[in-house]
Amino acid sequence: MATDIYESRESQVRSYSKNWPASFEKASGAYQYTEHGTRYLDFFSGAGALNYGHNHPELRDLIVDYVANDGVTHSLDMKTPAKRRFLETFERIILEPRNLDYKVMFPGPTGTNTVEAALKLARKVTGRQHILSFTNAFHGMTLGALSVTGNSMKRRGAGIPLTNSSKIPYDDYFDGDIPDFIWLEKVLEDSGSGVDKPAAVIVETVQGEGGLNAARLSWLKALADLLRRHQILLIVDDVQAGCGRTGRFFSFEEAGIHPDIVCVSKSISGYGLPMALTLFRRELDVWEGGEHNGTFRGNNLAFVTAARALELFWSDDAFQNELAGKIDELAEGLAKITEHVNGATVRGRGFLTGICFPDADTAGKVAAEAYKRNLLLETSGPKDEVIKIMPPLTISSEDLHKGVAIIEDAVLAATGQSDEPSRLRAPH
Repeated sequence: MATDIYESRESQVRSYSKNWPASFEKASGAYQYTEHGTRYLDFFSGAGALNYGHNHPELRDLIVDYVANDGVTHSLDMKTPAKRRFLETFERIILEPRNLDYKVMFPGPTGTNTVEAALKLARKVTGRQHILSFTNAFHGMTLGALSVTGNSMKRRGAGIPLTNSSKIPYDDYFDGDIPDFIWLEKVLEDSGSGVDKPAAVIVETVQGEGGLNAARLSWLKALADLLRRHQILLIVDDVQAGCGRTGRFFSFEEAGIHPDIVCVSKSISGYGLPMALTLFRRELDVWEGGEHNGTFRGNNLAFVTAARALELFWSDDAFQNELAGKIDELAEGLAKITEHVNGATVRGRGFLTGICFPDADTAGKVAAEAYKRNLLLETSGPKDEVIKIMPPLTISSEDLHKGVAIIEDAVLAATGQSDEPSRLRAPH
């Protein structure tokens, strides 16, 4: 069989292909197509790396033209016109309108690369070693990023003790029974606490892998204020929640905070190409030349598509306003679905959202039923108790409604209530 090579040769570490055994050959917009022509609606979006859908035609054509004209592909940290254009565009469209005077670092091509750079920089700047992160956090799979990750299964994969970090409760971890930051504030102000002042605190505004826990904006603001008072750096990991996924370009904008360091990756290239940024306040740029580097930090194809994506989607408020309407549509649809399952709740924010089920096994069953109905949907949370919904931000209202209707059908089937067509299905 054509799939035998995967079983005989590829490592068992693979995961998505086990739940979605189809072989995908083509993709466009919100859809992927198998080798046999079967179409799947994609509410996975490359784990958030495809915010503007698959193979956006204008971005695709830019890549084709760039390669056809022998444009430089690999350049480490050397100067290229593609890199210059990205930096100028990012400054003009993203940083300046938001009053963010960040230096831009290209740490390597992935999310875990930018987290590693952020942790290293925080320690270098402050001269302190300890980093605080939050319960149920996920920041990447390399050793530094794993040390600030909460998931026990992923942490075990390190094979060695993960040190120089501690976990503190995320927003509402104690169901509102304990005031926010009571422990942290107390130990920072008590010289006899025995707790060393950390270099930084790293936080996700929405915990993508941790169960779609979304921090309240007031909680994020209080955290930023507390850290500023104690001269502790605030790192926001915006790898998955950024680039518009929660409604604005940066997920922390609504909270009105200016983090010291920001980690960006996944959809920053606009096309699913590997690319990452570490952004930080100008005065934190204490690196020596070559002190942190990487062979693939100069992906010029990604620079080309990233610059154009910013121009297409973020040069004014039109795309953001259109997205806000779709976010409302999705939230309304999910709220109706939860009515079918007692105790089910909507989680997350924007297009990084989902449904948490009281029976942890339900989410996996829903995802499986969705796949049977040609919808790609993954799960999230420490027990995989949440279905995670990440449509492309460019999805049409018709396809969004179609996907939500499939999710309702899948929930009804997974919970043994019905396999009848959804009441949310769009009329023909």
